[in-house]
Amino acid sequence: MSSNRSCVLKELSLPEREYRVAPARCWDAELKKRERRTLPPRSRRRGLSPLPLLLAGLAMFGCGFLLGRAALAREPLAPGDGAPVSVFSQEGSSQTEDLPPEFPSSQAASGWAPLGQEPDSTAISAGDWNLILVNQESPLPEDFSTPDLTQLRNGHAIDSRAYPALQSMMDAAREEGLRPLICSSYRTWEKQKELFDNKVQRLLAEGYSQTEAGEYAAMWVARPGSSEHQTGLAVDIVDTSYQLLDEAQEDTAVQKWLMAHCAEYGFILRYPTGKSALTGVNYEPWHYRYVGTEAAEEIMSQGLCLEEYLSELTG
Repeated sequence: MSSNRSCVLKELSLPEREYRVAPARCWDAELKKRERRTLPPRSRRRGLSPLPLLLAGLAMFGCGFLLGRAALAREPLAPGDGAPVSVFSQEGSSQTEDLPPEFPSSQAASGWAPLGQEPDSTAISAGDWNLILVNQESPLPEDFSTPDLTQLRNGHAIDSRAYPALQSMMDAAREEGLRPLICSSYRTWEKQKELFDNKVQRLLAEGYSQTEAGEYAAMWVARPGSSEHQTGLAVDIVDTSYQLLDEAQEDTAVQKWLMAHCAEYGFILRYPTGKSALTGVNYEPWHYRYVGTEAAEEIMSQGLCLEEYLSELTG
């Protein structure tokens, strides 16, 4: 969601990929220490050639080497190239350089999986991290903490658990000759409050009452605590050739492709047309939300909104 009618964007001259991420490495780098095996002192027998002892020593060395390689292979390795790297640890951080990769422990605890693998897709629950419901009726819980974020291009960020899917979707769109552009992503509580207050002030200047301004503003800019952007799971994507946030955005080549393929990557069009009575938000053909591929395919194929899907899931 956005309070502006257009995105003010600054393209950076980066490589083909959408995001800059530090190279992957083994985050669990500390391997188990192996006990050193000391051989008993060699004893020479009179008249015994040293050659058999030498061959036996080489054989033992070879066995030890192979056993060591096998133990190393059982150690957990880092995800492949393109895996998420947490470059934020505090809300509102604005680092712009790639930092040494660090695998956040919270990702492992929450079921993070490498690109192409659906986390815990065999047992979907309304309480899953990727299915959190955030709207005016269901604001973020008081104990909600900022997720580990992966820094994107142009200063944006997304929940690191959803990053691989987003990267894959953007790459696929570009392979089709399209030019998708993210113009909004994760927002802090302070940023969301600023956007909402600005919208209210503009409506007050147009002659709306305080109550009317607040109600109408919430249809376009979520109140602080009720915005999906604060979860780190939502992004606003526009066509580079048309950077206006209005209904005509649905006619762009980028949006047509995203609406047809977003579910393949675990994303849904969060605020579809004709669902504002349920979502509390007007139609936004640019706002995409990560929910996981299984949920996304069901939601998009049946023409549901997230509220309807979760209602059926818990029904």
